[in-house]
Amino acid sequence: MRVRVLFFGILKEVAGKSSDTVELRAHSTLRELLEHYGTQFPRFRESLPSLAFAVNQEYAGTEAVLKENDEVALLPPVSGGSSESPRRATIVRQPIDTQQTLAALKRGEDGAALVFEGVVRNQTRGRKTLYLDYEAYEEMALKQLELLGAQALARFQIRDVALVHRLGRLEIGETSVLVAVASAHRAAAFEACRWLIDTLKRIVPIWKKEYFEDGAVWADGEPFPPEIPRANSSPSGSPIPDPASK
Repeated sequence: MRVRVLFFGILKEVAGKSSDTVELRAHSTLRELLEHYGTQFPRFRESLPSLAFAVNQEYAGTEAVLKENDEVALLPPVSGGSSESPRRATIVRQPIDTQQTLAALKRGEDGAALVFEGVVRNQTRGRKTLYLDYEAYEEMALKQLELLGAQALARFQIRDVALVHRLGRLEIGETSVLVAVASAHRAAAFEACRWLIDTLKRIVPIWKKEYFEDGAVWADGEPFPPEIPRANSSPSGSPIPDPASK
């Protein structure tokens, strides 16, 4: 059977491409696919403990059984409804308009409207930053952002949220991510806003590459939370074997 594989962030450089098509035996598992790439790219195996995986835009464990024409995404640690549901998340490639987003969010019953903006700074750990470049597994990122918005509404006493993330090249001082929360009271808005940006940075498949005067690197992401399966957390508890040890 044939499956499509997508590489993101630093994995694109490890594999030398952004996507691949692989022929596997029928009923192969995700673990077997990972073994294939671990044999082909030694640096890929080094990254496995920190990776998460998605099959058809849903997080999956290594024991997931693959089917013909499945889309498998290999996800390094990240740096995000139906037509009847209001859209709370947006991914853009143009500058984020904070005031427009906030104006569309606020209602007469709101006593608090809180905004967080993630902004491109001019240095990282003492190295002068020239600009950043963001990329995403866009379809899945949008679904995750929408899910975060719905979870925040259920978890906190807030009325509505808006999440906007920008992709592509961003210059110093530009906004990369916007989180806006509206509620009757400020305490709930502060709690929800903090939870949204912290969770977004851990689970939404968006990555950034930092460009400095002396080179460029993919930014280190936070580890995926425990509930997201990874190569070293399969139901069997057994790590993916290293072919070199056979």
